[in-house]
Amino acid sequence: MLDKAMSLLDCFRPAGGRLRLADLSARTGLARSTVHRLAADLVRLGLLERSGDEYQLGGLLFEFGTLVPRRQDLRETALPFLQDLYEATRETVHLGIREDRSVIYVERIHGHERLPLPSRVGGALPLTCTGVGKVLLAFSPQDFTEEILAGPLPRLTPHSVTDPARLRPILEQVRVAGLAYEEQEAVTGISCVASPVFAPDGTAVAAISVAVPVTRWHPAQLATAVRTAALGLTRALRMPAAMSGSLTRPDASR
Repeated sequence: MLDKAMSLLDCFRPAGGRLRLADLSARTGLARSTVHRLAADLVRLGLLERSGDEYQLGGLLFEFGTLVPRRQDLRETALPFLQDLYEATRETVHLGIREDRSVIYVERIHGHERLPLPSRVGGALPLTCTGVGKVLLAFSPQDFTEEILAGPLPRLTPHSVTDPARLRPILEQVRVAGLAYEEQEAVTGISCVASPVFAPDGTAVAAISVAVPVTRWHPAQLATAVRTAALGLTRALRMPAAMSGSLTRPDASR
C-alpha cells in the first residue's frame, strides 16, 4: 500500500498542479476505486488536498521538505550570500543541489520582475539543461558523468545541448574555469551563469546561479558576482558551525 500511495504522490512530479481521479488512475495504472480510497487516506493525513473533484499536494509535504537536515542547513547558511548576490545583480538567483540525474532547487530569490523560468523551490530540471546542473555534473564522480554522457540527453528548448560529444568539452571547461554558462537551454529568452559550492571534504555540494533575460546578458560581469558568492559560501561551510551539519553531496552512487 505504501508503494501505491507513493505512486499516487509521484503523479504530481515534476510540475505539481491539480489532477482528477481519472488522471491519477491513468498515470498510476491503478483502478479508480483503489485511487479513490488511497486519495481519501492521503487527504485525511494531510499529504493531499482536495478541491471539488481535483487533488493537489498537501501542505504537510512542504513542511516535511523544509525539515530535511541537509537542505535546511545548506539553505540557512547560503541565504546571506544569495541575498548579497541578488542585491549586486538585481537578477534571479538560484541555489541547487544534485539528486540523481536532476538539479533540485533549494532556494530562489527574485525581484518584482518575475522571469518565466521553469525553476521553482523543490522543483527539478535535467542536469544538462541548466547552468547549476552543468556545474554539478562537471564535479560529479567520473563514472556518473560518463553514465550521463552515454545519453540520450534531454531537450527543453532548441538550444539545449543534446549531443554528448558537444557536452563533454563544455564540462571540461567548467572544471577548469569553475563556471558554467547556459544560454536559452532551459527556457527561450533566458540565460544564466553558475558556479560550484564546495563542502569541507572538497566535493561540490551545491551550485549558485544568476538567470537573466538575453537582453541583459553580460556573462563576464555576472560571472564575477556569482563566483564571489559561491566562494563566500564555500568558506562559510568550512566553519565549525556549518561543518557540524549534514552538508555533504547527495549519494554519489546514484
